[in-house]
Amino acid sequence: MNFHTSLIHRFENEGTQFAYVTSSAAVVQLDQVSTGILDSFSDPEGEDPARWLESLDKELQQETREAFDELAAMGILRPVGAPNAPPEQLPPMPFPLSTLVLNVTNKCNLSCTYCYEYGEDRIAEPKKPDGTPRLPMMTPETACKSIDFLFESSQGRSGVSITFFGGETLLNFKTIRAATEHALERSRELGRSVGFSLTTNATLLTDQVIDFLVEHRFGINVSIDGNRLDHDRHRTFSSGKGSYDAILPRIRKLLEKNRPHGRPIGARVTLTRGMAPVPETFHHLAGEIGFDSVGFAPVTSAEDHEYALGEGHLGQILLGFEDLAGEYVEAALRGERHAFSNLHDLLQEIHQGINKAHPCGAGLGLLGVSTEGELGLCHRFVESGEHALGNIEDGIDEEKRSEFLAKTHISKKIACHECFARPHCSGGCYHEAHVRYADATQPNLHYCEWIRAWTDLGLRCYGKIACGNPDFLETFNQATHPPKVATVKDEVTP
Repeated sequence: MNFHTSLIHRFENEGTQFAYVTSSAAVVQLDQVSTGILDSFSDPEGEDPARWLESLDKELQQETREAFDELAAMGILRPVGAPNAPPEQLPPMPFPLSTLVLNVTNKCNLSCTYCYEYGEDRIAEPKKPDGTPRLPMMTPETACKSIDFLFESSQGRSGVSITFFGGETLLNFKTIRAATEHALERSRELGRSVGFSLTTNATLLTDQVIDFLVEHRFGINVSIDGNRLDHDRHRTFSSGKGSYDAILPRIRKLLEKNRPHGRPIGARVTLTRGMAPVPETFHHLAGEIGFDSVGFAPVTSAEDHEYALGEGHLGQILLGFEDLAGEYVEAALRGERHAFSNLHDLLQEIHQGINKAHPCGAGLGLLGVSTEGELGLCHRFVESGEHALGNIEDGIDEEKRSEFLAKTHISKKIACHECFARPHCSGGCYHEAHVRYADATQPNLHYCEWIRAWTDLGLRCYGKIACGNPDFLETFNQATHPPKVATVKDEVTP
């Protein structure tokens, strides 16, 4: 019986060899013997291990045989033509919720050119099926009912998370305040924890709002696209005036008040055509302004928009990410944190052995809630009609939910089955797929090369840190997740 290597991705750091095992999402450090075995069995047609072992010097055969058996036990070597293991099934349904994203308003005081909520890529229906307009603001009553629904639908979890979203979220601060106070009261009654977060454009960060957010330890993401020129190119008021000068002093005040005891505050950058290089944008936001973390997200849009990213632009972005990744690794080797959140999140997934059956928690542990209490896959799908999953009064449409999750399970995405990066991508964003292919269940094939290159970069960074300062990886540990670098003699279970 011939054996060959399974779907793995090999990488190295200054001569130290590693293998990323796609089936288990485990990182394995290879010694010289195991490296030679993988070299010998890399042909898809495979090799007969008995005949191959006989060709070796006798003093090497015992050690090599043991290493071969261990690689086979890890799933790194497998018989040619052997059937794949059956795919993991959906978790027992109904799956308990952990997070609700409350779209507390459909209104915004900016007119960002690339906004998926108000542009040509909008999928939310502005009117209800009966032709009447939807409520522009969520009432405090609806928000409190949503929180009651979350606690009821999260049985078995010790805590829940509530994210407030918009439009511009802070246009409805009244509801945010009421919902937060109600959630804290319910959490005390039930003996369960609750956390809060929101995304804002920062235009409405008054002293009163800042004090409230800091007091209640909100996780805050500020939408800001870099320096004044880049930010004001797309993020303008309806008059056409840029918003950078209006938000900068408010952001500085928020950072100053939050830093002594608050949670990290992040900048969220939408990457569009024609922006400054990624490292320049990063250093402006993290170094000059002082954000605790900076994350970048390519714009979600059809290719015909003037701000859309093409294949060449993604390559330029990746070069910028490589520069920041180098800085991150240098900081990690010194035992210091770095604010590049994209890489930090990827390294955490690698270290914890995350192996996604779905690209995100949408429809699973997370749902979005419209201003009127309709449930959607996530905040981007509320009020979209076909993607509705019930409402807070009647509960989740479990049949529709299960049907969607079954269709979007990684086992159904044939194009992903030979991709080593699938544990981190699992086909990509549902909303992006809907925009590009008019089908949220389809994998984002236009991002495949980018995802593979980005995952390879993350793995190489992980290898450098594992070799140079493995103690830093404790940053990513949780109680249920052991360290994720193993030698071939010490397999790590993901």
